[in-house]
Amino acid sequence: MPSSSPYQPLPNAFRTSVRERKRLIGCWMSLASPIATELIGVVGFDWMLLDAEHTPNDPLTLIPQLMALKDSVSAPVVRPQANDAIAIKKLLDIGVVNFLIPFVDSAADAQRAVAATRYPPLGVRGVSVGHRGNRYGTVPDYFERANDNMCVAVQIESRTAVAAIDEIAAVEGVDALFVGPSDLAASYGHLGNPNHPDVQAAIAHVFERVHAAGKPSGILAPVREEAERFLAMGSTLVAVGADLGLLRNAAQGVRKHFIPE
Repeated sequence: MPSSSPYQPLPNAFRTSVRERKRLIGCWMSLASPIATELIGVVGFDWMLLDAEHTPNDPLTLIPQLMALKDSVSAPVVRPQANDAIAIKKLLDIGVVNFLIPFVDSAADAQRAVAATRYPPLGVRGVSVGHRGNRYGTVPDYFERANDNMCVAVQIESRTAVAAIDEIAAVEGVDALFVGPSDLAASYGHLGNPNHPDVQAAIAHVFERVHAAGKPSGILAPVREEAERFLAMGSTLVAVGADLGLLRNAAQGVRKHFIPE
């Protein structure tokens, strides 16, 4: 699928595919490395999550990674450190158009996330006329089309969010709802055990309600069998691996072969 780099013409092809509930397979990127990002970008996943919540990423480390994906078919999606308008504004201005917003527990949280990505009167995004996102002021109709170019997925990571899933899914501008299984497990009292039946029942409930609302669901599922199961349940925005895990597992496999325990 086409990339959704800010250096391509609008509209955002990734957002269109998300909203059409096309099957989109992604890879999680945690190493904050433009080389690793470029390498995985060559592989050809539909999308890649550049994480700034649980990694040392910031705008200055994300820009080289966005540059590394300019020729990739993989659409960059960025998770900010928090559902914070200032943090999101900095990402918008460096050219991010696809967002995964963490810890959205209510419709009000979801509305705040959407508003952070929109210029007034639809939102609260601050205005700069010469940032990287509009090619340093050279896109003549950027302000007219920018709001419609934003893709916002929100993360469901708590019992509170599960209880409010219908209200969150109904928020205009929320393009997808994405389960965070690890934090969800912790919220249900099963820290480190997202496969607990209570957690899996909650995930199934989220998927069912999100799909009933006509919106796509997503999840991080680096275990192949689990990813296949979630895809069979109708989830369409599925991350099936992570750079850190892929590197660690490959290194451990080599080490075990040559240095058996």
